[in-house]
Amino acid sequence: MTASAPADAPRALWPFAALSAGYFAHIGFFNPYLPLWLQELGYGVWAIGLLTSLQSATRVFAPYLWGWLSDRTGDPVRWLRVCAQAALVLSLGLWWQPAAVWLPLVLFLLFTHTSAMMPLSETVLAHAMGAAGTFDARRYGRVRLWGSLGFLVTVLAAGAWFERAGLGSFPFWANATLVLVVWAVWAMPRWREAPHAAHEGPARIAPVLRQPVVAWFFVSMFWHVLAHVFLYIYFSLYLDALGYGKGVIGALWATAVVVEIVWFYGQGRWLPRLSLGQWLVLASALTVARMAATAWAAQWLWALVLAQAVHAIGFAAHHTVCIALIQRHFPGRLRARGQALYSLIGYGCSGLVAGALGGWVSHRWGLGAVFVAATGAALAATGAATMVRRRGGA
Repeated sequence: MTASAPADAPRALWPFAALSAGYFAHIGFFNPYLPLWLQELGYGVWAIGLLTSLQSATRVFAPYLWGWLSDRTGDPVRWLRVCAQAALVLSLGLWWQPAAVWLPLVLFLLFTHTSAMMPLSETVLAHAMGAAGTFDARRYGRVRLWGSLGFLVTVLAAGAWFERAGLGSFPFWANATLVLVVWAVWAMPRWREAPHAAHEGPARIAPVLRQPVVAWFFVSMFWHVLAHVFLYIYFSLYLDALGYGKGVIGALWATAVVVEIVWFYGQGRWLPRLSLGQWLVLASALTVARMAATAWAAQWLWALVLAQAVHAIGFAAHHTVCIALIQRHFPGRLRARGQALYSLIGYGCSGLVAGALGGWVSHRWGLGAVFVAATGAALAATGAATMVRRRGGA
């Protein structure tokens, strides 16, 4: 069927909240504890950095591929279901390591499908909220906070479980959380965008990318997310090396998620107080402080707690602003490709750099030096965000 009227009733958004909860429940244990699981399997720091960076490597091509298919067919829900079901089947391969290439291959194929799910979901959610060039921060935040709750539950529960029982059940957690994801995507209503008129041709993305404000936005996003991906890959290993237990590591991850939930719940009131460009600058500047504290004050638990609290602005506000800007500059049948570029540039290219560079830096100067590099990345993001604000496009 063609595009239908947007769903105005809050209950119509529950499948998106369920997908957000299920997907980030998967991320909530997978990303923090994958490095520790790989370490238990006998991999060194360099190999762990490369294996975890496979997620970022797939984001260089997979989101745009699935986004192109979505824009081409006007049927993002179909591709969401394909990705979710394939990911569940592939996750069963984590139970075995029959050959040296097996685990890298399974992780690569798994990430190829999971890395596309959020960009496609954001595309469908924009339609469901009736967003045609506008952005409803309040409703978006109320959906997105369920993802934070899902992350919070599994990062705490998995941390406690792995502390007591070890990491042998890591594959089971992957299977169980992806079952929730599959259920959520099948609960979504199926819809299709109206086809282009014959004289219009396909929507072209190149003219949008040539706009200076869009170019500076993607530069800022790359550096900003790079700082965070250093954290995502190496934070657990860094804390473990400093002597923190798995329960404390999980609690520190949870601290960031709690403030993220508070932000998403109240962002409808707070976002209008600054322009989108001003929020970009503030988020990046606070990320400089967060990464610097992690690099030079990690021996004090209270400093780490304060640094994690910055996540409310450094990640949550930044994410919402990025989604709003993409929705503004990539409307209609550019929407899925715009969301894919957010994932590709922000979490793909930056993730590859973080995995490879972080592994080299940590091997040469220690894990603390990774967060010095993250501080530099956040400084670069602040400079680029300032250019976005000056261009007046946000």
